[in-house]
Amino acid sequence: METNQNNISLIVDGVVGVGKSTLMRILEEKRGYKALPEPVIDNPLLDRFYEDRKRYSFPLQILFLNRRFKHIKEASKLNKVVMDRSIYTDIIFAKQLRDIGDMDKEEYDIYYDLLHNMLEHCEPPTLMIYLEISTDNAISRIRKRGRDFEQHVERDYWEELNKNYDDFFESYNYTELLKINVDGIDFENNPEHQKYVLNLIDNKLRELGKLAG
Repeated sequence: METNQNNISLIVDGVVGVGKSTLMRILEEKRGYKALPEPVIDNPLLDRFYEDRKRYSFPLQILFLNRRFKHIKEASKLNKVVMDRSIYTDIIFAKQLRDIGDMDKEEYDIYYDLLHNMLEHCEPPTLMIYLEISTDNAISRIRKRGRDFEQHVERDYWEELNKNYDDFFESYNYTELLKINVDGIDFENNPEHQKYVLNLIDNKLRELGKLAG
């Protein structure tokens, strides 16, 4: 893929409920980034997946993978772009579904080969922002936002997913990484908390030579 030298691309990632979409919107409003939202609202399989994970795990992961590949290609052509979640962490979900038996090994192997073929054609983003949070706080936020299909998921699933995120980012080396613990931080409603998080991101970008000053 041809490199865009003027590109500043950010990915906001973390477990379900951590505030990825909220921070993406803030970066769009306060810093002028073009937002590429995660394909959740217009996803025809997501609610069915939460009702029958074994039946819909594989097609849902392929759907997500295809859309995230499209996003990362689109992002490489823009000068300032932010995404909530991306192709780089997509494998966290697939591995968990395989490990708990909701995705067959053969399905996972197909997914894995396709993912790595796609990654060979991806321009890495400038910065990965990983929002860390405790499982209890994540569940509290999930309940607060009230998406019906998320309300009946067992706690063990969220606990394992959060652990898998932490494990993944312990050895993450695809791109530059900024970890922000958001337990006790309300960057959506508290201006000081919002300023704190934005300053962390700005300072990291200056360190990488992407911001002046």
